[in-house]
Amino acid sequence: MLFAEAENPRRISLTICDAYTATENANVAVKGTYKNRGGSLFSCGVQCSTDRAMYKPATVVSVDELGQEPYAFVLCFPKPTEDEIQSRLFELRSLGVSALEFVGKANVYGVPVPVLGKGFVGIVVIAYLQGERVAVKIRRVDADRADLLHEAQMLAKANSANVAPKLRGASKNFLVMQLIDGDILPTWLQHNGEKEVVQGVLRRVLEQCFRLDQIGLDHGELSKAPKHVIVDRQLEPWIVDFESSSDARKPANVSAMGNFLFTSQSEVARQVAKVIGERDKAAIVGALKNYKKSRTKEAFEAAVQACLE
Repeated sequence: MLFAEAENPRRISLTICDAYTATENANVAVKGTYKNRGGSLFSCGVQCSTDRAMYKPATVVSVDELGQEPYAFVLCFPKPTEDEIQSRLFELRSLGVSALEFVGKANVYGVPVPVLGKGFVGIVVIAYLQGERVAVKIRRVDADRADLLHEAQMLAKANSANVAPKLRGASKNFLVMQLIDGDILPTWLQHNGEKEVVQGVLRRVLEQCFRLDQIGLDHGELSKAPKHVIVDRQLEPWIVDFESSSDARKPANVSAMGNFLFTSQSEVARQVAKVIGERDKAAIVGALKNYKKSRTKEAFEAAVQACLE
């Protein structure tokens, strides 16, 4: 099977950060056709007219079929070769992955297959691990690192502090982890304007940063974190993407996140201030500096109070 047939009504799973159910009134139509490596035509998505934007349906492809275009291009982006394809298929099977699910709002530079996300290091899609839907990060062939094993080690260390999606497996080119259904923080803030709820979520974000500081793990990208925090449907925040993390440098997670959320000129900081009110930025900066010096629980609570109360 290359593409699932569209049915109406149907469930359309979107990205880790956005999911919705098409209703019986959804207008579903085939969006386009493409050729695979053998020249056969296959359909590449549907258009759904709803109160949300247009989305493509989920397509589940078994590992045995991933060597075909366009999936091979995603598997070995941007330079698929037969040897690399077969090597990566062997890795997936060794990890226990039986299929990948192509769905989401992102595309891989014109490839007619939706994915959850893409970056300079990898592409994220949904996978099936012993029947469970998980997330898998696929290392790009042209990535600036030789493997994903360091990121896996950092993710496992974050898990030891009850932070981040749970690591489920890793190899040279794949990182398998818990699938989080929610919205990235900026999107979540756009749809949640209740002060106490937002304060509670942000406190839990800072508490996770504190736990990372306590175990000596620096995330490395929380000073610009719009895509590194996901809020799930149960209002639990998750810090994600540990590819730049290190346990060899001095951690600064609370300071980085506190400044990003409450004192920066970012759109997220403006959204936060709109909901919880303007804060005394000088007091926040001072409290974060005091925390950075001592890293005690008392200094952390003082910093949280300056930020949120």
